[in-house]
Amino acid sequence: MLQPTRTKFRKAHKGRIHGNESRCNKMNYGSFGLKALQPERVISKQIEAARVALTRHMKRQGRVWTRVFPNIPVSKKPTEVRMGKGKGSPEFWACRVKPGRILFEVDGVSEQIAKEALYKASAKLPIKTKFIRRIS
Repeated sequence: MLQPTRTKFRKAHKGRIHGNESRCNKMNYGSFGLKALQPERVISKQIEAARVALTRHMKRQGRVWTRVFPNIPVSKKPTEVRMGKGKGSPEFWACRVKPGRILFEVDGVSEQIAKEALYKASAKLPIKTKFIRRIS
């Protein structure tokens, strides 16, 4: 699973996801892509599950680019622990995704295969997504 090698701080604030994506909202690498339509935190397990579903359906043909990286630590307190006594320890890593962000890009396969593969990948993610193709 994806996670940063080191970070400046061990724990992060929860924060809110406001507005639309201003960066990573255009296709850079592939011919087909998956675009986010909702704001949400996507965790590293979900990104990995989507990537595996994508490459399996493409039968390891073509090329896949992952345009999101989980760099925010999400802390969690253990179950059945009373309130107080500080913040919990970091449990997993997440990425804040704004509407309009390109999540995955695919190239080297037909449009039909790419569409089906990206649809299967979108089923692993907690947000609504849209299939897009590069306009050249």
